[in-house]
Amino acid sequence: MRTFVIGDIHGGLLALEQVLERAKVTTEDTLIFLGDYVDGWSQSVEVIDFLIDLKSKQNCICIRGNHDQLALDWLEERNDDFDEEMWYKHGGKATVEGYAKISAEKKKTHIEFLENLQDYYLDDQNRLFVHAGFTNLNGVKWEYFSKLFYWDRTLWESALALDPNLKEDDLHYPKRFTVYKEVYIGHTPVTRIGKTVPINKACVWNVDTGAAFRGPLTILNVDTKEYWQSEPLNELYFNEKGRN
Repeated sequence: MRTFVIGDIHGGLLALEQVLERAKVTTEDTLIFLGDYVDGWSQSVEVIDFLIDLKSKQNCICIRGNHDQLALDWLEERNDDFDEEMWYKHGGKATVEGYAKISAEKKKTHIEFLENLQDYYLDDQNRLFVHAGFTNLNGVKWEYFSKLFYWDRTLWESALALDPNLKEDDLHYPKRFTVYKEVYIGHTPVTRIGKTVPINKACVWNVDTGAAFRGPLTILNVDTKEYWQSEPLNELYFNEKGRN
Protein backbone atom coordinates (compact mmCIF):
# COMPACT_ATOMS: atom_id res chain seq x y z
CA MET A 1 0.00 0.00 0.00
CA ARG A 2 1.28 3.43 -0.96
CA THR A 3 0.27 6.87 0.27
CA PHE A 4 -0.12 9.68 -2.23
CA VAL A 5 -0.84 13.37 -1.79
CA ILE A 6 -2.57 15.34 -4.56
CA GLY A 7 -2.40 19.10 -5.06
CA ASP A 8 -5.13 21.61 -5.90
CA ILE A 9 -7.40 20.34 -8.70
CA HIS A 10 -9.64 23.37 -9.41
CA GLY A 11 -12.20 21.63 -11.59
CA GLY A 12 -9.62 19.80 -13.72
CA LEU A 13 -11.01 16.27 -13.80
CA LEU A 14 -9.03 15.37 -16.93
CA ALA A 15 -5.80 16.12 -15.06
CA LEU A 16 -6.90 14.15 -12.00
CA GLU A 17 -7.66 11.09 -14.10
CA GLN A 18 -4.33 11.52 -15.85
CA VAL A 19 -2.17 11.61 -12.69
CA LEU A 20 -3.97 8.66 -11.09
CA GLU A 21 -3.29 6.66 -14.24
CA ARG A 22 0.34 7.80 -14.52
CA ALA A 23 1.06 6.91 -10.90
CA LYS A 24 -0.66 3.54 -11.44
CA VAL A 25 -2.83 4.10 -8.37
CA THR A 26 -4.74 1.04 -7.14
CA THR A 27 -7.57 0.61 -4.64
CA GLU A 28 -4.94 -0.52 -2.11
CA ASP A 29 -3.38 2.93 -2.05
CA THR A 30 -4.30 5.81 0.26
CA LEU A 31 -5.02 9.14 -1.41
CA ILE A 32 -4.78 12.43 0.47
CA PHE A 33 -6.34 15.36 -1.39
CA LEU A 34 -5.19 18.80 -0.23
CA GLY A 35 -8.34 20.66 -1.20
CA ASP A 36 -9.54 23.18 -3.77
CA TYR A 37 -11.48 20.69 -5.85
CA VAL A 38 -13.58 23.43 -7.42
CA ASP A 39 -13.32 26.86 -9.06
CA GLY A 40 -11.31 27.27 -12.23
CA TRP A 41 -11.86 24.78 -15.03
CA SER A 42 -15.27 23.58 -16.16
CA GLN A 43 -15.50 20.26 -14.31
CA SER A 44 -15.87 21.19 -10.65
CA VAL A 45 -19.11 19.26 -10.35
CA GLU A 46 -17.57 16.24 -12.08
CA VAL A 47 -14.50 16.35 -9.80
CA ILE A 48 -16.70 16.11 -6.71
CA ASP A 49 -18.73 13.30 -8.29
CA PHE A 50 -15.47 11.50 -9.00
CA LEU A 51 -14.20 11.95 -5.42
CA ILE A 52 -17.47 10.78 -3.87
CA ASP A 53 -17.28 7.63 -5.98
CA LEU A 54 -13.56 7.14 -5.27
CA LYS A 55 -14.13 7.38 -1.51
CA SER A 56 -16.51 4.43 -1.78
CA LYS A 57 -13.76 2.29 -3.34
CA GLN A 58 -10.60 3.10 -1.38
CA ASN A 59 -9.15 5.10 1.47
CA CYS A 60 -9.40 8.78 0.53
CA ILE A 61 -8.75 11.68 2.88
CA CYS A 62 -10.23 14.92 1.59
CA ILE A 63 -8.97 18.18 3.10
CA ARG A 64 -10.94 21.42 2.95
CA GLY A 65 -9.62 24.17 0.70
CA ASN A 66 -10.65 27.81 0.73
CA HIS A 67 -12.39 27.47 -2.64
CA ASP A 68 -14.34 24.47 -1.37
CA GLN A 69 -15.54 26.54 1.57
CA LEU A 70 -16.47 29.43 -0.72
CA ALA A 71 -18.48 27.08 -2.93
CA LEU A 72 -20.20 25.61 0.13
CA ASP A 73 -21.08 29.08 1.42
CA TRP A 74 -22.59 29.88 -1.97
CA LEU A 75 -24.51 26.59 -2.17
CA GLU A 76 -25.92 27.13 1.31
CA GLU A 77 -26.65 30.79 0.59
CA ARG A 78 -24.51 32.11 3.44
CA ASN A 79 -23.79 35.69 2.50
CA ASP A 80 -22.07 36.96 5.66
CA ASP A 81 -18.43 37.89 4.95
CA PHE A 82 -18.77 36.44 1.46
CA ASP A 83 -17.68 38.52 -1.50
CA GLU A 84 -19.55 36.72 -4.27
CA GLU A 85 -18.25 39.04 -6.98
CA MET A 86 -14.63 38.40 -6.00
CA TRP A 87 -15.23 34.63 -5.80
CA TYR A 88 -16.86 34.73 -9.22
CA LYS A 89 -13.75 36.34 -10.70
CA HIS A 90 -11.41 33.82 -9.06
CA GLY A 91 -12.91 30.67 -10.51
CA GLY A 92 -16.41 30.70 -9.04
CA LYS A 93 -17.99 31.47 -12.41
CA ALA A 94 -17.23 27.98 -13.75
CA THR A 95 -18.56 26.41 -10.56
CA VAL A 96 -21.83 28.36 -10.73
CA GLU A 97 -22.29 27.35 -14.35
CA GLY A 98 -21.64 23.70 -13.49
CA TYR A 99 -24.20 23.62 -10.69
CA ALA A 100 -26.83 25.19 -12.93
CA LYS A 101 -26.92 21.89 -14.84
CA ILE A 102 -27.49 19.40 -12.01
CA SER A 103 -30.48 18.28 -9.94
CA ALA A 104 -31.29 19.52 -6.45
CA GLU A 105 -30.81 15.97 -5.19
CA LYS A 106 -27.26 15.73 -6.50
CA LYS A 107 -26.54 19.19 -5.16
CA LYS A 108 -27.45 17.92 -1.68
CA THR A 109 -24.90 15.10 -1.93
CA HIS A 110 -22.24 17.65 -2.89
CA ILE A 111 -23.15 19.88 0.04
CA GLU A 112 -22.78 16.89 2.35
CA PHE A 113 -19.38 16.09 0.83
CA LEU A 114 -18.18 19.68 1.26
CA GLU A 115 -19.52 19.91 4.82
CA ASN A 116 -17.58 16.79 5.82
CA LEU A 117 -14.19 17.82 4.49
CA GLN A 118 -11.39 17.71 7.08
CA ASP A 119 -9.50 20.81 8.18
CA TYR A 120 -6.28 18.77 8.32
CA TYR A 121 -4.96 15.23 8.63
CA LEU A 122 -2.11 14.12 10.89
CA ASP A 123 -0.76 10.64 10.25
CA ASP A 124 0.95 8.20 12.61
CA GLN A 125 4.38 9.41 11.48
CA ASN A 126 3.65 13.00 12.59
CA ARG A 127 3.21 14.20 9.03
CA LEU A 128 0.65 16.97 8.65
CA PHE A 129 -1.55 17.46 5.59
CA VAL A 130 -3.37 20.80 5.40
CA HIS A 131 -4.57 22.99 2.55
CA ALA A 132 -2.86 26.26 3.44
CA GLY A 133 -1.06 26.19 6.79
CA PHE A 134 -1.36 27.07 10.46
CA THR A 135 -0.12 29.94 12.61
CA ASN A 136 -0.02 28.65 16.18
CA LEU A 137 3.56 27.88 17.24
CA ASN A 138 2.39 24.72 19.03
CA GLY A 139 0.56 23.27 16.03
CA VAL A 140 -2.87 22.73 14.57
CA LYS A 141 -4.61 21.58 17.76
CA TRP A 142 -4.06 25.02 19.26
CA GLU A 143 -5.05 27.06 16.19
CA TYR A 144 -7.51 29.74 17.28
CA PHE A 145 -9.12 30.51 13.91
CA SER A 146 -9.93 27.36 11.94
CA LYS A 147 -10.22 29.38 8.72
CA LEU A 148 -6.44 29.71 8.75
CA PHE A 149 -6.14 26.03 7.86
CA TYR A 150 -7.38 26.93 4.39
CA TRP A 151 -6.43 30.60 4.09
CA ASP A 152 -2.97 31.03 5.70
CA ARG A 153 0.01 31.87 3.52
CA THR A 154 2.50 32.77 6.23
CA LEU A 155 3.71 29.19 6.76
CA TRP A 156 4.82 28.90 3.14
CA GLU A 157 6.16 32.46 2.99
CA SER A 158 8.22 31.83 6.13
CA ALA A 159 9.54 28.56 4.71
CA LEU A 160 10.59 30.33 1.52
CA ALA A 161 12.34 33.11 3.44
CA LEU A 162 14.14 30.82 5.90
CA ASP A 163 17.93 30.72 5.68
CA PRO A 164 18.67 27.13 4.58
CA ASN A 165 21.89 27.21 6.61
CA LEU A 166 20.00 27.80 9.86
CA LYS A 167 20.00 24.63 11.96
CA GLU A 168 16.87 23.31 13.66
CA ASP A 169 18.46 23.62 17.12
CA ASP A 170 19.32 27.29 16.54
CA LEU A 171 17.47 29.68 18.85
CA HIS A 172 16.30 31.64 15.80
CA TYR A 173 14.84 28.63 14.01
CA PRO A 174 11.04 29.07 13.68
CA LYS A 175 9.21 26.82 16.13
CA ARG A 176 6.44 26.14 13.59
CA PHE A 177 8.91 24.11 11.55
CA THR A 178 9.80 21.84 14.47
CA VAL A 179 6.32 20.63 15.43
CA TYR A 180 5.83 18.13 12.59
CA LYS A 181 8.13 15.78 10.71
CA GLU A 182 6.75 17.06 7.42
CA VAL A 183 3.94 19.39 6.36
CA TYR A 184 2.19 19.00 3.00
CA ILE A 185 0.31 22.02 1.64
CA GLY A 186 -1.32 23.42 -1.48
CA HIS A 187 -3.06 26.80 -1.71
CA THR A 188 -0.12 28.96 -2.88
CA PRO A 189 1.01 27.82 -6.33
CA VAL A 190 4.74 27.30 -6.77
CA THR A 191 4.31 28.96 -10.16
CA ARG A 192 4.54 32.21 -8.16
CA ILE A 193 8.24 31.46 -7.77
CA GLY A 194 8.61 30.25 -11.34
CA LYS A 195 8.34 26.50 -10.61
CA THR A 196 5.96 23.78 -11.79
CA VAL A 197 7.17 20.88 -9.62
CA PRO A 198 6.70 20.15 -5.88
CA ILE A 199 8.98 22.34 -3.76
CA ASN A 200 10.42 21.46 -0.35
CA LYS A 201 11.46 24.24 2.03
CA ALA A 202 12.32 23.45 5.67
CA CYS A 203 9.82 20.68 6.56
CA VAL A 204 7.15 22.02 4.17
CA TRP A 205 6.28 20.38 0.87
CA ASN A 206 4.19 22.52 -1.48
CA VAL A 207 2.32 20.33 -3.97
CA ASP A 208 0.23 23.06 -5.66
CA THR A 209 1.93 23.22 -9.04
CA GLY A 210 -0.48 25.71 -10.59
CA ALA A 211 -3.23 23.51 -12.01
CA ALA A 212 -5.71 26.38 -11.66
CA PHE A 213 -3.64 28.39 -14.12
CA ARG A 214 -1.11 27.08 -16.66
CA GLY A 215 0.62 24.47 -14.55
CA PRO A 216 0.14 20.71 -14.21
CA LEU A 217 -1.62 18.77 -11.47
CA THR A 218 0.75 16.79 -9.25
CA ILE A 219 0.49 13.53 -7.31
CA LEU A 220 3.38 12.71 -4.96
CA ASN A 221 4.33 9.52 -3.11
CA VAL A 222 4.68 10.70 0.48
CA ASP A 223 7.27 8.07 1.39
CA THR A 224 9.54 8.07 -1.66
CA LYS A 225 8.89 11.66 -2.88
CA GLU A 226 8.49 10.35 -6.43
CA TYR A 227 5.86 12.36 -8.27
CA TRP A 228 3.83 12.31 -11.46
CA GLN A 229 2.20 15.20 -13.27
CA SER A 230 -0.57 15.82 -15.76
CA GLU A 231 -0.24 17.87 -18.87
CA PRO A 232 -0.61 21.62 -18.20
CA LEU A 233 -4.28 22.31 -17.53
CA ASN A 234 -4.51 25.07 -20.12
CA GLU A 235 -3.58 22.44 -22.71
CA LEU A 236 -6.07 19.86 -21.43
CA TYR A 237 -8.78 22.55 -21.40
CA PHE A 238 -7.48 24.44 -24.43
CA ASN A 239 -10.79 26.18 -25.13
CA GLU A 240 -11.18 27.55 -21.58
CA LYS A 241 -9.53 30.30 -19.53
CA GLY A 242 -9.47 28.63 -16.10
CA ARG A 243 -8.29 31.26 -13.63
CA ASN A 244 -5.94 32.86 -16.16
